[in-house]
Amino acid sequence: MTFPGATFAFELHVQVGAAMDLGQVPRGRRRIVAILGGTVEGPEIRGRVLPGGADWQIVREDGFTELDARYTIETSEGQLIYVQNRGIRHGPMDDPSKVYFRSVPWFETSAPELQWLTRSIFVGSGERYQ
Repeated sequence: MTFPGATFAFELHVQVGAAMDLGQVPRGRRRIVAILGGTVEGPEIRGRVLPGGADWQIVREDGFTELDARYTIETSEGQLIYVQNRGIRHGPMDDPSKVYFRSVPWFETSAPELQWLTRSIFVGSGERYQ
């Protein structure tokens, strides 16, 4: 995905667990999907997604899904980054090429050399591989 003036920052590959379905709540069906781990790789950052995060989802009757993933990245230098990634997903789940999946992550870190993460707006594009 490209935007005018946008620069590629990194790519995340995240492994997730089976969804826990909490059932119907006022805004839709609540699901929690555990984040089991993963990798991050880009021109200025490399590391891994630590296990222990999750994606707290609301799935509406029409399939529109609100995403709120929170997890931690550990860089190859040992720096920690907290991530809150809010997004949406919708489309036919049986045809991944037609699914719209976008997010806006926010970052917190105390590492001086990673402050560029906390001073920029990021737009993510997601897709499922399984």
